[in-house]
Amino acid sequence: MTQPFTYSISSIRFDEDYQPADSTRLTTNFANLARGENRQENLRKTLTMINNRFNDLAHWDNPTADRYSVEVDIISADLDVEGNGDTFPVIETLKTTIVDHKTNERIDGMIGNSFSSYVRDYDFSIVLPEHFDSHPTLPPPAEFGVLHGKLFQHLLRSEVYLEQFDKQPVICLSVSSTKTYQRTGNQHPVLGVEYKQDEYSLTDDYFHKMGLTVRYFMPAGSVAPLAFYFAGDLLSDYSDLELISAISTMETFQKIYRPEIYNANSTAAQVYQPSLKYQDYSLTQIVYDREERSQMAVKQGKFTQDDFIKPYQTILDEWAASFVLDNDSVKKRAA
Repeated sequence: MTQPFTYSISSIRFDEDYQPADSTRLTTNFANLARGENRQENLRKTLTMINNRFNDLAHWDNPTADRYSVEVDIISADLDVEGNGDTFPVIETLKTTIVDHKTNERIDGMIGNSFSSYVRDYDFSIVLPEHFDSHPTLPPPAEFGVLHGKLFQHLLRSEVYLEQFDKQPVICLSVSSTKTYQRTGNQHPVLGVEYKQDEYSLTDDYFHKMGLTVRYFMPAGSVAPLAFYFAGDLLSDYSDLELISAISTMETFQKIYRPEIYNANSTAAQVYQPSLKYQDYSLTQIVYDREERSQMAVKQGKFTQDDFIKPYQTILDEWAASFVLDNDSVKKRAA
């Protein structure tokens, strides 16, 4: 019998020929884009948007704005709970590679970017609604998201992750439409102007349990800040090109998925509250089914409950009780 609670990692290229793997969460942005009669055109236009945005931000020594292109790989981590070869797809994220056509170099981009998780679907689509049905005025219980956070940190400590990736992931998501953000005087040459929120969102707290803290930046040319979740030091642990690879990739997805915020026709003000009800925005030429995405989250949360949580409940509880979370990010956030 192999060692229990072990991960295996696989990757698939996200390009115009991409076909979602059977284990891929269909709620992910990239899987949603790769279905239907417009799938290839969708994918081609998405990649063009990523490349154009990358060259826009990496403008030095790049007079014709075509020096770089970005390759995107979908990284999937499967967990073998009992060590018997039966695995469950727990986490998917993206890895970018930067191609410098001037020097013919291939440069590591960001690992992280998007983040998909069946257990996260279960927590937000099954556990959370059940909690609020019973306790509408109370916040989620303290244990909400703890198992997911420990699974994520266990992956990052695993030999298979450390063998393939030499940096911690940075996950880049949309800001919350329920919070207000205040522009600060801090400005980074790549990430842009920093915003701070009035209070942490439920997503912020959830990612905090994964060992990640959050900062909000609006890059030059953007119309709204992005949320960057990271461990360590976002501003010094990553190169300019790595940061640009995350911005160009995830801003593209957000323009497609949330055009009301990220493809708005006006820029976020000094005090900014995002809204999906905003009317003054432009649509991309890429087909994206948001209604299907929301429905799939519930279905896949139920799948996780039936095929992962319930069958392994006792084992997961015992493992989680013995696994110690990394408290470094707690200290950073408190500071």
